Amino acid sequence: MNRTIKVLLLSVGLLISAVAFAIDVDSAKRQGLIGERVDGYLGVVVQSAASEVNALVREINAKRQFEYDRIAKANGITRQEVEMLAGKKTIAKTRPGDWIFRTQWLKK
Repeated sequence: MNRTIKVLLLSVGLLISAVAFAIDVDSAKRQGLIGERVDGYLGVVVQSAASEVNALVREINAKRQFEYDRIAKANGITRQEVEMLAGKKTIAKTRPGDWIFRTQWLKK
């Protein structure tokens, strides 16, 4: 594996680890309100969720997008490529019982 890909995967892993352990995100995931999408972003599982849940998802996704842009620029690839790699990694790390979105919301 070339150095660029290793750096990219390490960076994405660090980003995902930092975001995934935020207590509010963890609590919302455990309650089944939000889940991980294959595109590397969070999604709202329960559309009637409180506005705080929607705000949390927007805030985390904005931070992820900023980081994905940084990683893409540093490695000479597109943000979409980083998003797809991050999505695969977050889906793989998602705990059993939490929600993931591929073509529809499913419990892992």
